[in-house]
Amino acid sequence: MEEKYVKTLQEASGKYIKFRQDEVILSNGKKASREMVLHPGAVAIAALTEENELLMVRQYRYPIKEVSFELPAGKLEKDEDPLASAKRELEEETGFWAKDWEKLTAFFTSPGFANEIIHLYLARGLEERKAHPDPGEIIEYEKIPIKKLREQLNTGDIKDAKTIIGLLWTLERIGNGEISTE
Repeated sequence: MEEKYVKTLQEASGKYIKFRQDEVILSNGKKASREMVLHPGAVAIAALTEENELLMVRQYRYPIKEVSFELPAGKLEKDEDPLASAKRELEEETGFWAKDWEKLTAFFTSPGFANEIIHLYLARGLEERKAHPDPGEIIEYEKIPIKKLREQLNTGDIKDAKTIIGLLWTLERIGNGEISTE
């Protein structure tokens, strides 16, 4: 299966993302249109303390009109390496720096209408410095024990997809003994 680009029907750009509607030809020869959001990509960080807590952030998310409880995360700058972005975002949002970094996975957030890919990292060997969020962000961070986060996943208190994926990856690694919690 493949869809071949014919032409762009409309396009609009914001500061970080673009919206585009394209005409395509399907593998059966019929024409269709596809609407998509073009995104620069992002990172999310499961930052694990020596006390088996994860750094979590709270911030108001305008599209959903509520405060969201999430892993630290952020958009990639133009041509930025994902690991460099993860290091920058962790320090910006929480004030923490990490000695050890490991890429866990990368995943598409909503491939039906967006090309956004999130690179998920595990960060350990944390050292507290000073947070410096972007001027348009109001973020609070806190350290939450892994056990409590597992409960919050089970009760549905955590709704953010990248956070759910990050927590499940981290819990799986702990369950497999790949991450020591002793």
